[in-house]
Amino acid sequence: MGNWLSGWSSDGSSGYSSGWSSGGSSGVPSGPAHKPEESTQANLQPNEKCLKQIGVTSVPSHKLEEYIQANLKPCEESLKQIDQEVDVICCLLLIKEFPVTRVAKGGSYGRETVLRGCSDGTLVLFMGDFQKFQDQKKYQDKLLDLIEQLLKSQERYKKSVKRGDTLIVQVSKPGQNILLQLLPAFDPLTNHRPPLQAAYLDLKKSMDAVRASPGEFSDCFTTLQWQFFKKYPRKLKDLILLVKHWYQQCQEKWKIPPPQPLLYALELLTVYAWEQGCQAEDFDMAQGVRTVLQLISQQTKLCVYWTVNYNFEDETIRNNLLYQLNSPRPVILDPTDPTNNVGKDAEFWQLLAEEAQDWLRSRSLNVSPAPYWEVLPMPLFITPSHLLDKFISDFLQPNKVFLKQIKEAVNIICSFLKEKCFQNSGTKVLKIIKGGSTAKGTALKQGSDADIVLFLSSLESYDSLQDKRCWFVQEIKEQLEAYKQALEVEVEFEKSKWKAPRVLSFTLKSKSLDESVEFDVLPACDTLGQLRSDSTSRTSRTKAYKKLIELYTSQDIPKGGEFSVCFTELQRNFIETRPTKLKGLIRLVKHWYKQYERKMKPKASLPPKYALELLTVYAWEHGSGTDDFETAEGFRTVLDLVIKYRQLCIFWTVNYNFEEEYIRMFLLTQIQKKRPVILDPADPTGDVGGGDRWCWHLLAEEAKEWLSSPCFQVGEKNPVQPWKVPVVQTPGSCGAQIYPTVGGVY
Repeated sequence: MGNWLSGWSSDGSSGYSSGWSSGGSSGVPSGPAHKPEESTQANLQPNEKCLKQIGVTSVPSHKLEEYIQANLKPCEESLKQIDQEVDVICCLLLIKEFPVTRVAKGGSYGRETVLRGCSDGTLVLFMGDFQKFQDQKKYQDKLLDLIEQLLKSQERYKKSVKRGDTLIVQVSKPGQNILLQLLPAFDPLTNHRPPLQAAYLDLKKSMDAVRASPGEFSDCFTTLQWQFFKKYPRKLKDLILLVKHWYQQCQEKWKIPPPQPLLYALELLTVYAWEQGCQAEDFDMAQGVRTVLQLISQQTKLCVYWTVNYNFEDETIRNNLLYQLNSPRPVILDPTDPTNNVGKDAEFWQLLAEEAQDWLRSRSLNVSPAPYWEVLPMPLFITPSHLLDKFISDFLQPNKVFLKQIKEAVNIICSFLKEKCFQNSGTKVLKIIKGGSTAKGTALKQGSDADIVLFLSSLESYDSLQDKRCWFVQEIKEQLEAYKQALEVEVEFEKSKWKAPRVLSFTLKSKSLDESVEFDVLPACDTLGQLRSDSTSRTSRTKAYKKLIELYTSQDIPKGGEFSVCFTELQRNFIETRPTKLKGLIRLVKHWYKQYERKMKPKASLPPKYALELLTVYAWEHGSGTDDFETAEGFRTVLDLVIKYRQLCIFWTVNYNFEEEYIRMFLLTQIQKKRPVILDPADPTGDVGGGDRWCWHLLAEEAKEWLSSPCFQVGEKNPVQPWKVPVVQTPGSCGAQIYPTVGGVY
């Protein structure tokens, strides 16, 4: 690390080290943090002095923010003075005889990710005489000579301007140096506005014409880079400082200069981690660091890109993007230049991955549990169709350790509920049913959650459940709060947005778990009794449904599904018995849903994930029905059904059907509601399609965009075809003999 900036002294009097590359977007590596002035050291508190004396990998996780403030963030007053000095330089270049139309600030300085001490920056000078990218390549050196002469004619810049392969101006203030690289450039944005397709098409043609290297014209898009970073919160930029500082310490250890774009790549990777896994302005710094380190550890799978400035709509740009995204890993594309993969050089990434694993295993970060954000090293969108099964197994399928730990956490809570929670009351626990994705076998690898449904003797009917469940939720919370010391667990309760909550949500942490587990505990009444396949059980189920429908219709409950918790066992069995590969497809669809939910702004009310699970089962039942099928075809079919949401009418008759007249009349009413209609196979009142209740149109728009994904391409020009699946079910299609009524449809 040190050799990059060792040619400069704090007063700018020493020579220039010529290891810099052109290109503000590439992110010239920052130098070592200069030691603060003695007066600054004297003002530090004892704890701050201690933090400054240790390497970042030894800093306790709860002290990371303090470490950033004490060691990494520049003095604001020094930065203000540097800003003023840079503005003077800009004015000098704008008012003289040079055809500079505007100046853009780039590098760490422009991105506001400057480390204390010595850091990099760029001033991109957009030249009015440049009419195309080729002009920049042709005339840049001549202009740099003229600019150097101009600056050296000013007394204040005689010693601070250095010219090697590039032109560097050193701007120094107490405790802070910025080495500004000056770059005359073509301005492709003058006549173009987002989506900037014309500018990027010109870029591709020009690069082909002059055989330019990938990213050679990245500086032309410095304004877009500034806009890209400007919107992110200060705390994220503090996390970037921490990652960059760690990277510098790695450089010192290696004693060899790494590829220069790597620093910018790490900044982008940190942004990606935060966008995909957090998006909160205030977050736990240790979680952020762990997430970035986890991604670096998976460098052979890294593929990161953005579509804020370019996308897959234009064929030429799409082909270039797909070429880049199919390059050897790691791939980290500059969000402002689709030709610029700043993640190249596998050798250094391997070194960095080893350093990342060492820090993750260190005592400072390796606390139990050690949470990190849910972020995959590559997006689903660019996964080829033939690799979808591998994507599921690599990134979505939980491993045995994960499942074992979930089981242990569930057992802790179940034992407490059975043996401790109601021991001093007349209430008995009749049975406990484990529900949710974990019980169904469709849990995702990241994001541990478990549902526990508690059937209580004091809840004898739907009415009593409606009246008393809020009290039981509060009672369970109080008992768990009292007993958690004996259980040796840490419990964090989630604040409910409802005045009368139906569920107790909390996060469980314990010494036996590597990560926390999110729980939902739901009181329920035992309306079904012991589930069996004989006629007695079917009769009991029919009675339960009749009572449910009577209550639903008499109280005019518009949303339905009010008491679906009582049918959790049926919901679980409906999914649990399905083939393993279908459960993998459900995981894939859930991951797709969660990715869209995370990026969606402004937030809106999307359909429940359960609706997508049922839609996936329906697509498989009517389109394949085999244990082995093409995952891409199944995925494509589900998205096709989402796109056709206005037509959907889907139901099952495995637990209820049209045989009993009272239930039949209710079902006929349900399936004539505004579409989409997707009836819960365990609860006839639960329409998870919901008509206009949820924003299906947003999900449909996302599904349409995904039709251009490599997920649905076989070769270059062979799109994956969806299964032929009907969008509407009728009683007749299920074998029911329904005759038209006097008034109309049936």
